[in-house]
Amino acid sequence: MRPVLDIVALRSLIAVADYGGFHRAAGVLALSQSAVSQHVRRLEKTLGLPVVERDGRKTRFTARGAQLLEEARLIVGAHDAAVRRLLGEGDPGTATVVVGATEHGADQILPVLTEAVREVRPGAEVRVRIDRSARLTDAVDRGELDLAVYVTEATAAAGDPVGGLPLRWYAAPGWTPPVAPAPLPLVAVNEPCVIRRRALTALAAHRTPATVVAEAGYLAGVLDAARAGLGTALLAVPGGQHPEGLIPVQGLPAVSPVRLSARPRHGADPSVTGAAVEAVRALLAARETGRAA
Repeated sequence: MRPVLDIVALRSLIAVADYGGFHRAAGVLALSQSAVSQHVRRLEKTLGLPVVERDGRKTRFTARGAQLLEEARLIVGAHDAAVRRLLGEGDPGTATVVVGATEHGADQILPVLTEAVREVRPGAEVRVRIDRSARLTDAVDRGELDLAVYVTEATAAAGDPVGGLPLRWYAAPGWTPPVAPAPLPLVAVNEPCVIRRRALTALAAHRTPATVVAEAGYLAGVLDAARAGLGTALLAVPGGQHPEGLIPVQGLPAVSPVRLSARPRHGADPSVTGAAVEAVRALLAARETGRAA
């Protein structure tokens, strides 16, 4: 008999990836950390292969674990889409609404998104996903997300422009750039990444040699590397709020804001997605003009 994957365990696996570890995933899922760990171990036992491994004090996905994660998104997305189709017509006010956002500015964008959805659908369950832009737009096209806010340049997918996020250079307190002609050490998200390319292009135009000394698959890893003093990072700073443990770096070239777009799912309720898009647009407009949101 073929193995059967537990969809609850798959949700825990996705949460570990989306929220950067077992502790955060447990908080989002309203479970204990040990329960989330048990879910992942259940998947490992079912498939007979390791899904995660220790990397110092952190946990990372194995190659097969990363493959399972992609399949988990498809399985859970198909399940949730089927539930929406089956239950949404009966009482659309209580249907689940799933929204996604790029990591850049997610701490400010997601609260606005979820609040806007709840104003239109007070009884709806709102779920969120934080991911890279191309994955978000793909998820919208697969019907896994009702709406995604993403970096416009990161994908060819069409969307509605909603505004921009200012970009600034940051490093750990006490960090100093090397003396020329030594290259400037950068920490960045691995390719493909719009902000990484923006950083390298701006420095090249400024005739400042640079090299990426540390890279990560997600923003959290970039922040950790910058806080460790490995180099400087170009980061989105909505509202001018400095990332914890980092300070602005002076003397490096200015970089124009990165633009964001919103893409709704085909067939999604336009009253919900429209309200969410306008709320994000108002937030970013206020941030760009320096007004309080």
